[in-house]
Amino acid sequence: MAVRDEIVWRSGVVYCIMVLLTMVLLARILILQYVERGKWAAMSEKYTYNTAELPAARGDILTWDGRILASSVPYYNVYMDTHSTGMSSETWAGGLNGLSEGLARILGERPASGWKSVITEARQRGDRYFLIKRKVDYETLKRLKELPIFREGRFKGGLIAQEDSRRILPHSELAARTIGYLNLGSGGTIVGIEGSFNKELAGKNGVVVKQRLIGGDWIPVSNGNSINSKDGKDVVTTIDIDLQDVASSALENQLRKHNAHHGCAILMEVATGDIRAISNLELGNDRNYHETYNYAIGESTEPGSTFKLPVLIAALEDGVIDTGDVVDTGDGSVRFYDKIIRDTKEGGYGTLTVKEVFEKSSNVGTAKLITELYKDKPKEFVNRLYAMKLNEKLGIQIKGEGTPLVRYPGDKFWSGLSLPMISHGYEVQMTPLQILTFYNAVANDGKMMRPRFVTKVLNNGNPVKSYGQEVIINSIASRSTIRKAKRMMEGVVENGTAINLKNANYKIAGKTGTAQIAKDKQGYRQGARISYQASFVGYFPAENPLYSCIVVVNAPSNGVYYGNLVAGSVFKEISDKVYSTNFFRDYKPDNKKDKPVGVPEAGNGYKPDINKVLGNLRVRYRHSVNNDWIATRESGDTIRYVGVDIKQGLVPDVRGMSLRDAIFLLENSGLRVRYRGRGKVLRQSPEHGARVYQGTIVTLDLNM
Repeated sequence: MAVRDEIVWRSGVVYCIMVLLTMVLLARILILQYVERGKWAAMSEKYTYNTAELPAARGDILTWDGRILASSVPYYNVYMDTHSTGMSSETWAGGLNGLSEGLARILGERPASGWKSVITEARQRGDRYFLIKRKVDYETLKRLKELPIFREGRFKGGLIAQEDSRRILPHSELAARTIGYLNLGSGGTIVGIEGSFNKELAGKNGVVVKQRLIGGDWIPVSNGNSINSKDGKDVVTTIDIDLQDVASSALENQLRKHNAHHGCAILMEVATGDIRAISNLELGNDRNYHETYNYAIGESTEPGSTFKLPVLIAALEDGVIDTGDVVDTGDGSVRFYDKIIRDTKEGGYGTLTVKEVFEKSSNVGTAKLITELYKDKPKEFVNRLYAMKLNEKLGIQIKGEGTPLVRYPGDKFWSGLSLPMISHGYEVQMTPLQILTFYNAVANDGKMMRPRFVTKVLNNGNPVKSYGQEVIINSIASRSTIRKAKRMMEGVVENGTAINLKNANYKIAGKTGTAQIAKDKQGYRQGARISYQASFVGYFPAENPLYSCIVVVNAPSNGVYYGNLVAGSVFKEISDKVYSTNFFRDYKPDNKKDKPVGVPEAGNGYKPDINKVLGNLRVRYRHSVNNDWIATRESGDTIRYVGVDIKQGLVPDVRGMSLRDAIFLLENSGLRVRYRGRGKVLRQSPEHGARVYQGTIVTLDLNM
């Protein structure tokens, strides 16, 4: 009995324990089901679903006439859901061989048998997100979508294409440093227009809901919690890509010829301050030239002789000299304390007028003049330079502008040498753009314009923000002084250091510059070697300035370093190209003896009107074209007609037409017109041939 009771007692204990455990388990189930249900459901949702940022499409950066400088191009990461719910076994079996052969043909990487093997293994593993290829372009994706299985679509064929984008510059390195880039990682580097206008270009990111698959992969899913992204806006710049190409090519050729370390070139529109081209090239380790730093905007150096223009304008404006005054430059050298300043001509120039001092770029002449005139009142001289804003940044739209330096009497580094050194461009520092802006003001009859890189921001083609022309100072000097400065600059090309730039087609006005480069504490000489900076800055045509330009070449090393030869030739190549374009079609030199005698300029427009005018003037013309709208060309003593094509949806070419004809033609094409100036249409924006939509505004620039 005792044994039996023992067994019964032990069985009862076990039974009770099991009942107790069952009750605890049931209680825990009830707690999980009803009390903690929300907590665990949220945790399940957290690990099954998640949200991620959906990047917005970045806006484009455009040239002045609408061509793309920078754009975001879509590419795709392609995956395969090998167990897609809609995929039938028949689709799989019937299409596997064709799919494998197509992947081998389109993507390569492995043969058809290899593709078949890896896809089959992925299906056996139950992969819902098997990687096919990363960074596939749109054309390749289109071909993939036509393959067996994949052509059944997302749910029946398992094809998953996740879109991403990358930033491209269609014109390679043209203006690349000014276009800029973003590096928002460590340090947060922002450069150029991309950086300065990031807020407008970036748009607003959205939110996408993703689901976690077996194996840890995440795929986007349709969900009410997703928020669409808002695409970025487009930024319209002042850059003319054709002129940019000319500037970059001319600069690179000259840098190679002289084995220079780096150089820059800037082309500015005189009346507006618009930057039409800006090139910055530096010699890389691969012995090729690349856009690595924006020297035009950021590098402040001693400009050398190009600074003689503001120096002499200051003295002219103060009334202490005139261009006909004379100075004895002696044998071409003058000593100030322990410093000897020399001219480049062996034996010196002797006696020169102030105008000749500038034309021949006499360091001795400017040093003698400024020191004698201002030795007892140096503050008056520097204050005049300050009044012309030479000590202030320009405040441009792009970050990274170098700080100008013009020493002031009483400063720590001011000395008895400061006046003669400043007079020929030392003990001052300016960026190429700052120097160009001053020369542009002279070309613009004294009005200093702030350089402009961006004109407007577009949203779906419609302007939402505009950046107008800005005047820094209405006049840097009196009209009389400006006229004298212009004559001095013209004399540099006609009689002086840049006579090699003289040509019969149009006049150039400018100034050469050759400066020694100081290397920190080493000074201007490194052993037996001296590095030079060659420059030329000016404007053209001299009689009616339309463009100003500066070229700076740093450290040419093949024995030639003078500004007229090294930098002047780049300037001339750029100005010749601009002259040869339609921008100068209506330009004629003011010198009447240079004007050719021939048939009158008929312009472009409505053919019956032109026929009537030429008939009344008894001018011969050939009208073999059937178009109602024509352009005219001179051919000896005869006017030849060329048809103007009018195509639906494209901007017609109205250059050379009267305002009446241009408005008639554009408005009949469904476009709106804005114009400025008087005379015939000199240029138009958007450019002819651009695809536009009804109601688009076309801006016309007119010129007499």
